[in-house]
Amino acid sequence: MDRTAKIAVAGATGTVGQEILSALLERGYPSQNITALGSERSEGDEIEFGDDTIPVEKAGPDSFRGVHLALIAAPPEVARPLALAAQGSGAWAVDTSSAFRADPKVPLILPAVNAADASAPIDGRIVAVPSATTSALATALEALGPLQPTDVHVTALLSASFAGRGGVEALEQQTAALLSGREPEGSLFPHRLGFNAIPQAGRFQAGSAESEEELGWTAEGDRLGGAISRAQVSGTAVVIPVFYGHLLSLTVRLNARPGADDVRAVLKASAALKLLDQPGERVYPMPMLVTADAAVHVGRVRAAPGGEGWFHLVVAVDNAGRGAALNAVEVGELLLAR
Repeated sequence: MDRTAKIAVAGATGTVGQEILSALLERGYPSQNITALGSERSEGDEIEFGDDTIPVEKAGPDSFRGVHLALIAAPPEVARPLALAAQGSGAWAVDTSSAFRADPKVPLILPAVNAADASAPIDGRIVAVPSATTSALATALEALGPLQPTDVHVTALLSASFAGRGGVEALEQQTAALLSGREPEGSLFPHRLGFNAIPQAGRFQAGSAESEEELGWTAEGDRLGGAISRAQVSGTAVVIPVFYGHLLSLTVRLNARPGADDVRAVLKASAALKLLDQPGERVYPMPMLVTADAAVHVGRVRAAPGGEGWFHLVVAVDNAGRGAALNAVEVGELLLAR
């Protein structure tokens, strides 16, 4: 891969932005070819990049001149104008927010599922990546594709960082206050998250009982194609007081009627997954194990009551790393290779 490309990282001081910079460092991109963009508040700060530092510049319409690839890790209301500005400057833009996920003119790409779409004709120069939960779910179902998954029930336990750095800071402040005997003030979440669990991730949509996160699994899955688009997906998203890492409990119906060992075999064969399935030895996916791991973890594979072909399994993903940053960087490299 050519390492001479000029890359701009928008939202470089945030949780996902930091993960993007780490991925670029690991891939050998030189600091002089990377521009770190942030808000006016962070302008002038310096970010460590290996043995070097990169100054943070204020993101704006003119930030993408001479840039080949813009990797955007910002809230949707900020990401949209930045992606359009990058496109207008002739750069490829890969957005990790929800700003373009439902836009039929913008490809939604997950390397583990539809990497070929990055080399197909694209109307414009903007590409979106799915949410971390959809990414983990689609990756697991794609591996199960030969066994024909038809129905999937999901309980998604989302860490505070699903809401970005603000979510992490809110949980830190609330936990400290509660341990000090004080009631926390205010919250980024609908209710206090410290020592609590909230069965709401994103807003509830008008006319629907589903939250934004829950609706996204189906809408994004349909756009990705592959095994997730052929299955009926439903479930509940719950935000839990964990800083990083999402954990998904799945109940899946497999039309091929395999045995548990057959399910483990196809999961183990996937290059995008890491099978952790020795429950007797307390080996199974957990948020603390998946942090900084490029693979999606899967385990606790077992037959479920209710009929032949139903199985339980657990999936974990580093939501900021693999679930967002690594997907964005990999898609960006595919676009640069066009």
